[in-house]
Amino acid sequence: MGWVEGRFEENFFVTTIEQGIAWARESSMWPMTFGLACCAIEMMAVGGPRYDIDRFGAGAFRATPRQADLMVVAGTVNMKMASRVRRLYNQMGDPKFVIAMGACTCGGGPYYKYGYNVVKGVDLVVPVDVYVPGCPPRPEALLEGLMRIQDKVRGMRYLTKGKAIDLPIPARTGYVQLPPELDDADPVKALEKQIAWAKLTKEKATPTKA
Repeated sequence: MGWVEGRFEENFFVTTIEQGIAWARESSMWPMTFGLACCAIEMMAVGGPRYDIDRFGAGAFRATPRQADLMVVAGTVNMKMASRVRRLYNQMGDPKFVIAMGACTCGGGPYYKYGYNVVKGVDLVVPVDVYVPGCPPRPEALLEGLMRIQDKVRGMRYLTKGKAIDLPIPARTGYVQLPPELDDADPVKALEKQIAWAKLTKEKATPTKA
């Protein structure tokens, strides 16, 4: 107890208002019911009895962003979905936090090179607090990300979180930057390359006979 030992009666605990608010916030994180792709299955598993996210005080998944303070972006974010993700984030109450779950969410995943319709990281749409890599990450990894969010909340020294930077929403311009094996200055040669590439991938995908 240190210098406060013996100065108060029993069952008294001395703290500050900021530490008390941070303790209440970290012990009652309310995630939003929000899943985009396959990583959402792992997020659902976290809410099951085997992993029991309720012991962290984060088991109350809210159906509206106005009652949530944690967004778990679980799955691939497409260009069409980017504006919806931003809209839901803006409707959440402050202070709010974001977990990017999965390789596709963190940086585009396997679609980074050829996925012209995939956002190359959800941090281009909303500010991300914790990244949980993996394809897909196990439920334990998401719980680890939740604990890192709680560490950030515990370290907050202001009654409200600072206003986030307003990030531009990425949009598809209609022009696709193709890899060198599919692109050429001559459109005829480029078309020949693309047809050859399609034939090659189709041959590779053909199942072999026993």
